[in-house]
Amino acid sequence: MIDFLPKQLFLFDPLAVFFLAVIALVCVPSAIFSIGYMREDSLRKRAVSWALLSVFVLSMCFVATAGNLFSFLIFWELMSLASYFLVVSDFRHEKSVRAGTIYLIMTHAGTACLMAAFFILYNHAGSFDYNAVKEAALLLAPQERNIIFLLLFTGFAVKAGVVPFHIWLPYAHPQAPSHVSSIMSGVMIKIAVYGMIRFFVTLLGPAPAWWGAVILAFGIISCLAGVIYALMDQDLKRLLAYSSVENVGIILLCVGTAIFFNSLGVNAVAALAMCAGLYHLVNHALFKGLLFLCSGSIFKATHLRDMEKMGGLIKTMPLTAIFFLIGAMGISALPPLNGFVGEWLAFQAFFAGVLQSQGAVKLAMVLAGAALALTSGLAAACFVKAFGITFLALPRSPRAEGAREAGFAMKAGMALLAVPVALFGIGAGFIAPVILKISGAVLGIESIQPPFYMVCVLPPVIAVALAFIGIAVFLWFKFGLRRAQVSCNTWDCGYYSIDSRNEYTSTAFSKPFRIAFSFFLLPYRKSEKIRDSFYHVRTFTYQTHTTKVFKHYFYEPAVNLIYSAAFKMRKLQPGSIHLYILYVFITLAGLLAFMGMF
Repeated sequence: MIDFLPKQLFLFDPLAVFFLAVIALVCVPSAIFSIGYMREDSLRKRAVSWALLSVFVLSMCFVATAGNLFSFLIFWELMSLASYFLVVSDFRHEKSVRAGTIYLIMTHAGTACLMAAFFILYNHAGSFDYNAVKEAALLLAPQERNIIFLLLFTGFAVKAGVVPFHIWLPYAHPQAPSHVSSIMSGVMIKIAVYGMIRFFVTLLGPAPAWWGAVILAFGIISCLAGVIYALMDQDLKRLLAYSSVENVGIILLCVGTAIFFNSLGVNAVAALAMCAGLYHLVNHALFKGLLFLCSGSIFKATHLRDMEKMGGLIKTMPLTAIFFLIGAMGISALPPLNGFVGEWLAFQAFFAGVLQSQGAVKLAMVLAGAALALTSGLAAACFVKAFGITFLALPRSPRAEGAREAGFAMKAGMALLAVPVALFGIGAGFIAPVILKISGAVLGIESIQPPFYMVCVLPPVIAVALAFIGIAVFLWFKFGLRRAQVSCNTWDCGYYSIDSRNEYTSTAFSKPFRIAFSFFLLPYRKSEKIRDSFYHVRTFTYQTHTTKVFKHYFYEPAVNLIYSAAFKMRKLQPGSIHLYILYVFITLAGLLAFMGMF
């Protein structure tokens, strides 16, 4: 099948095949889930949606296997457009249109950066072919290579949702159908990571150390900012979207470390870091895809995304609760599930980096390890909140109370993602060596002897150890702690009976973290009293919000500036044909004057 395809158009090296496998792992279960998810839609809407979904998935496959810059860009744009139309599939809803518009603007801003870098490369290589680009890149001046790196990093970072370019994720993911969110978060943003590895490691030649340092720095900012925002959010799908920002940050921590140590010639650390990054990449694709499908199952049953109105769903949706718990345990890096293996490999890469470096490099590795440790703890708290508030206690609304379990197709889709979440943890001893070989092939390292290879056997060992600890604690409570047991009613603040109003809310759960990170979240309160008279308050509302720093201090001023400039430029369009001809003449003169200079 591969032989008859033009080699200059398609590429099937280990990196491309790895990403094809990731695409298949997430897209097949999501497509099965969509059968049940869209069952109530009209036949026409389902046909259009599945056609767009097919184009979307195929375009991602073609991006991963593209063999030259031109086809890469064509399929990249096709992927963006197909995902845009899927985001605005509910086009009668204002929020969907707004989300789609923000996504379209951001993704095309990123594509513009990619196009600029590609044209510079084409200008030197005289061809779009990867091999020609690779040869030309070796002859480029350092300044030109650095400019190309910055353009490419910006373009890929926008699609990956790296902070501060993450602004589109919390809008697009919640508005898209859940199976589309699963693919966008699980796979599409990883295609941008593929682009970074493809260009910064394999095509642009030896990368200077500062490229890895830049990627590492953005990874630290993204993982911390993403998990803090996720902890604060009450919308289940938006929480998952912010969590994707966090996990992309973790992947970039590893990729940046790999590029950094590869440039220094420390091959063992570079290969281990790249292995950790690729392992966490596939892990995140699995458990985030699963969690988005679970959120879709909940939405179909309750028509709710606000966790404050959920609760008690474990009684009416037990299978969805189990699948969500598996995904939450995976993303919280609890052994023996897959998230633990990826983060454990990342920690080992950072520790190995500390041992084999000194000075500022050692400090950077310590900061990366500390950021990952803090992120892991906050992520665990975040998903304790998400599972507890959504599934436990009593229902907080009639819709939550009347929820019913998902149908067969939706349950099958979730199960097909839940099983590999466990397998990639328990079977790490077999999977990690394969990913390590791929990492070596990507980095051009023939012989790999990582210093901490024994990690592969640890997850089952840790799982057995935890099981023994659990059994010991149970036996101690059962037989070793014989005390007189006293039963009484729970303190209920003077209420006659406990109801859903007495439950711990999502906002209350987040409050300690809101206080701890108030320097970044800048919380503020709104209250309003409606009085019948001076002495009698009829209603009182109280709201707590946090400031989205990047939106408030960067994007909103930029949008206002663009609107202001556009308003002033209206004077250039007075309706005179003579003036328009003058514009054309000036443009042509400028093009002729600068021809051949770039």
